[in-house]
Amino acid sequence: MKKLSVFWLCLLTILVSSCKENEQELVTVKIIPEPETMVVGQGSFEITSASTFYAPPTFKIATHFLQDYLASGAGIGLTEASESASDIVFAQDTTIAAEGYSLSISEENIKIKAADAAGAFYAVQTIRQLLPPDLERLNSMPKTSVNIPQLQITDAPKFAYRGMHLDVSRHFFPKEFVKKYISYLAMLKMNRFHWHLTDDQGWRIEIKEYPLLTEHAAYRNETLIGHYNTQPQQFDGQRYGGYYTQEDVQEIVAYAETLNVTIIPEIEMPGHAQAAVSAYPELGCTGTEVPVATKWGVFENIYCPNQKTFAFLKNTLAEVMALFPGEYIHIGGDEAPKTQWKTCSHCQQLISKHNLKDEQGLQSWFIKEIETFVNSKGKKIIGWDEILEGGLAPNATIMSWRGTEGAVEAANAGHDVILTPTSHAYFDYYQDDHPDEPLAIGGFLPLKKVFEFNPIPTELTGDARNHVLGAQGNIWTEYITTEAQVEYMAFPRMLAMAEVVWSGPAENNEEAYPMFLSKVVQFMERLEVLGVNYANHLYDLKGAVVKENGTIFYTLTSPVSGDKISYRINGAAEKTYETPIPITTTTTLTAQVFKNGKKVGRAFSENIQFHKGLKATITMNVSPHAAYSAGGEAALLNGISGSDTRYGDGEWLGFWGDDLEITITLNEPTTITEIGTRLYHAPGQWIHAPNGASITAKTARGSSHTNSIYKEITNSETLIPFKFKFPETGLRDVTSITLKIPNVGIIPEGQQGAGNKAWTFIDEIVIE
Repeated sequence: MKKLSVFWLCLLTILVSSCKENEQELVTVKIIPEPETMVVGQGSFEITSASTFYAPPTFKIATHFLQDYLASGAGIGLTEASESASDIVFAQDTTIAAEGYSLSISEENIKIKAADAAGAFYAVQTIRQLLPPDLERLNSMPKTSVNIPQLQITDAPKFAYRGMHLDVSRHFFPKEFVKKYISYLAMLKMNRFHWHLTDDQGWRIEIKEYPLLTEHAAYRNETLIGHYNTQPQQFDGQRYGGYYTQEDVQEIVAYAETLNVTIIPEIEMPGHAQAAVSAYPELGCTGTEVPVATKWGVFENIYCPNQKTFAFLKNTLAEVMALFPGEYIHIGGDEAPKTQWKTCSHCQQLISKHNLKDEQGLQSWFIKEIETFVNSKGKKIIGWDEILEGGLAPNATIMSWRGTEGAVEAANAGHDVILTPTSHAYFDYYQDDHPDEPLAIGGFLPLKKVFEFNPIPTELTGDARNHVLGAQGNIWTEYITTEAQVEYMAFPRMLAMAEVVWSGPAENNEEAYPMFLSKVVQFMERLEVLGVNYANHLYDLKGAVVKENGTIFYTLTSPVSGDKISYRINGAAEKTYETPIPITTTTTLTAQVFKNGKKVGRAFSENIQFHKGLKATITMNVSPHAAYSAGGEAALLNGISGSDTRYGDGEWLGFWGDDLEITITLNEPTTITEIGTRLYHAPGQWIHAPNGASITAKTARGSSHTNSIYKEITNSETLIPFKFKFPETGLRDVTSITLKIPNVGIIPEGQQGAGNKAWTFIDEIVIE
């Protein structure tokens, strides 16, 4: 666990004296991810073209990086010398933890100790952050010397697996960008790149034995325009695609090795296979021709577990494994509809022959067949948590994405797990609720929530906790079409994920997060020099309704404090925000942050509906899912409605597979004429509004009044209003209200997410 004292040490301001000049300048020492321990001294060490270094041959990736970095950024060329004569000395110390290092910088020299090449490389990445950001640009600041502050650091990662993912199947990104993306991971001491290479919408890696994979399956005829849920769906009519040759892959793998990053290729099976089946129809159960998918989602054209399929997959994996030296091959295993398997006589014969329970058991048998082959080549498989269904392959590692339940089950069974839940790790989700944010798949994952992630589920105890290898952030690209947009979705959230997987979760997030933000502000200077298109929401205001002693207030906060916050209420004169704002009527509020007299961040606005439920209390039979619980129960009675277009904006609450029973207790007997709420309906995201709901109001007289609603819902509707009306004169002396909203249950075959539990999303409950 990170200690808060370490953060304070990180923020110490010290005086550094130039060796060539007597002038002094203020320097702050801030490192991402946070070192385990750091003690900052006074003074600095000067690196010049006369500086020398020594390192054992096993540390060559570290020394090569340091030499290239100083030469390209500052024109400073380090020369190699003997250990005793060198200014910068690398030494191997086997007592240091794997990937860990110690860094000692004095006025005379720099000493780096590590047990392995990875630790030495990460020491250099720390040195990189101690140097001016301008060195990130080629020939940006040629000079005779650079100074680096004196300090002592000991450091080692909390987790062995520290990764980022990139989907290149939905949208293709060229070789040079993939290399750039890998370089970002290395800068942040991440060591795994999960490369999603195949899916329904495109096959992206050359397999020499199957040329149609790149001639045909790598290209789709057109692509969906806008969001999947927008009806009617429209397409651009433009052929789209691309792929990496095996020479491209070898070049990228070799580049990653110079940065201590291991690439984990993903070849999806048995589902997400429509592109491959399009090229080779005999791989499917029907044998009919299908197109490469042109829109997003889940498709029924999955691999048929026949001899041709297994020959294809084993031959393909053999070529893939020859290209990637890492120990893991990711075989997917998620979202595989079994519709065709249920009607396939061959599949049913396999179920009978191998005494399998059902089609889930057949998938388990399929995965085990593949694992046996992969293991025979000296590699291991990783699969998404669906491969738990029907029985887990003996040596598989689980990547848990639908929550933490899969990780808990697998770890308790003795399997290694990697955490990547949608609640904290899906960087394709919206990171801010401002309407100007670029189109995304949905969801809501702000920077703070990533920072608060703990990769070890609380349910795990004892030795089972040791099976948590680490975590990764995921970038799925259905709605991410450009390199700049990948960077926008990745940064600064990748900084928070790097902090979590290297340094571990903070002991006190409310204290630690502001300190982390101060590091992000500084790190953004480095990102700017690198030309990274990062998202900057550090001065965007956030508002919240606060209830205290029967009074309603509205608070405004900025993640990083500016000079002042100015606001207006219902168009009245502008005021400076100093204390929470009393809310006594329906209110429209606008606000803006000013720093040094200039506007920073985006303009803010909020509408607060002052209804009869604001002062009530609320309880629920179940808690909202961790991925969609930003406002907690209070979000349903705070006067603020959720977005009309996004179900994950912090006001909508999401529940996965649960029937809801919500009880509202009014603060005094009240006359009520209407109770209303909204449900979200987006079947493409597994979100289904139920057709009916009921409400029961109890009065101070002991009477009870129940009202039910039934609706016909079509997939062209997104916002489903439920309004329960009482007589025109109102129902008097109501003391409590119970709202029951059923979940639609398991998503049926033929729909997105078939076989999974449906989501229910509910908005503000307005009581009139």
